Amino acid sequence: MDIPADNVTLHGTLYRPEGDGPFPAVVALHDCGGLAHRPATQSQLYNEWANLLVARGFVVLFPDSFGSRGLGSQCRVHERKVRASRERVADANAARRWLQGQSYVRADHISLMGWSNGGVATLWAARPTAAPHDGSADFRSAIAFYPGCRRSHDTAWSARVPTLILIGSADDWTPASICQQMVAGAHGRSARVQIIVYPGAPHEFDRANSPIRLRTGLAHTADPSGKAHGGTNPAARSDALKRVPQWLAR
Repeated sequence: MDIPADNVTLHGTLYRPEGDGPFPAVVALHDCGGLAHRPATQSQLYNEWANLLVARGFVVLFPDSFGSRGLGSQCRVHERKVRASRERVADANAARRWLQGQSYVRADHISLMGWSNGGVATLWAARPTAAPHDGSADFRSAIAFYPGCRRSHDTAWSARVPTLILIGSADDWTPASICQQMVAGAHGRSARVQIIVYPGAPHEFDRANSPIRLRTGLAHTADPSGKAHGGTNPAARSDALKRVPQWLAR
């Protein structure tokens, strides 16, 4: 489907339960790999999460921030034209407003979740300065999977909506320690924020049956090498599959 946004028409993928609703909903933000033209093994992650949430009675909408602008994967691009802090926040809000216009969606119960670069966008979208000013209902809550937290930490991040961060202690792409420092810094001046650090889990720990592998040539890794590991951590994945629907149902 097409979603009107700032200076662009976003293409999106919608998943919804059977029936008239109204249902709670989730805007889901893809990682730096984008949404279109992904290998089947990568697309499986989003399909699985969407199907899990649909089974729990949620509508799920994935806006395609990159493909809608004629861009492919941005994982190896240092100077990105679509910024997590600007364009992707606008995309998230455009998707929220589109959902709020659908009769089968509860306009007051739309949450936001994102993975990696989409998780970074989620953190920016949850800031007090990003609150909607058009009279529409705000996001209900937010979830960020293994986001890069360095810039948010350096700019005194806080959240206006309850925010859950899920990340692994062995993540060498987006280090957990910086996210922990960010959350600690937001204590006392933020909405409810919780961070779960899974012992020994790498980036992309919630993928199914994905052996841990080394990726190279990446932009924005923890060190200048451009190398990072990603793959399944069964214990972290199992916990996330239970924890996420509970957080979104609040």
